[in-house]
Amino acid sequence: MIHVLAIITTKPGKREEVLSLFRANMPAVHAEAGCVEYGPVIDAEGGFGAKFGGDTFVVVEKWESLDHLKAHAASPHMAEYGAKTKDLLANREIHVCQPAA
Repeated sequence: MIHVLAIITTKPGKREEVLSLFRANMPAVHAEAGCVEYGPVIDAEGGFGAKFGGDTFVVVEKWESLDHLKAHAASPHMAEYGAKTKDLLANREIHVCQPAA
């Protein structure tokens, strides 16, 4: 199992616009072979601990294998999503992880 945490920081005030585009792309991702989990999360209201902030969301992903993740990254719908959002983003960090032994 491959786990991905994608930390997406938008330009100021653009998070909801990017999340709308993200949600529109989710059905295509969920239909991909090997997709176990794929969805956005934001800071919990009233939560404690470190905060990502109002312009950031994190995509929590689980894939059956690294090959499935690579196919996802190369998919046409992800290229289309990337083109639609590239001018709205300030930063993007992708962390690809595996379960600890």
